Amino acid sequence: VQLQASGGGLVQAGGSLRLSCAASGRTFSRYGMGWFRQAPGKEREFVAAISWSGGSTYYADSVKGRFTISRDNAKNTVYLQMNSLKPEDTAVYYCAAATYYSDSAYESQYNYWGQGTQVTVSS
Repeated sequence: VQLQASGGGLVQAGGSLRLSCAASGRTFSRYGMGWFRQAPGKEREFVAAISWSGGSTYYADSVKGRFTISRDNAKNTVYLQMNSLKPEDTAVYYCAAATYYSDSAYESQYNYWGQGTQVTVSS
């Protein structure tokens, strides 16, 4: 599967952005999907994940209550709605697909990755 992330940009603290990740192929609904991010000089970290059906979600503590992950299997797309953004949310955001895992927080369990989209939050 090929993944294409979009929707990043520059936003002021307290603002919102919605990231999208479009997937190719006809088996999108069989993949667990996740969002990860990597800030300059830091390791990539887990942000949010969603199960195959969308019925289960999981968030990093740092974004819980501010970010919402969702998916539309008919459109082969997963979304990340980001509200109340903070400067520390600045990073390149990556979407990923996992063949054998549902709503995993473990980077090693994802076998397909998008190219990343930059999110910059100004103070």
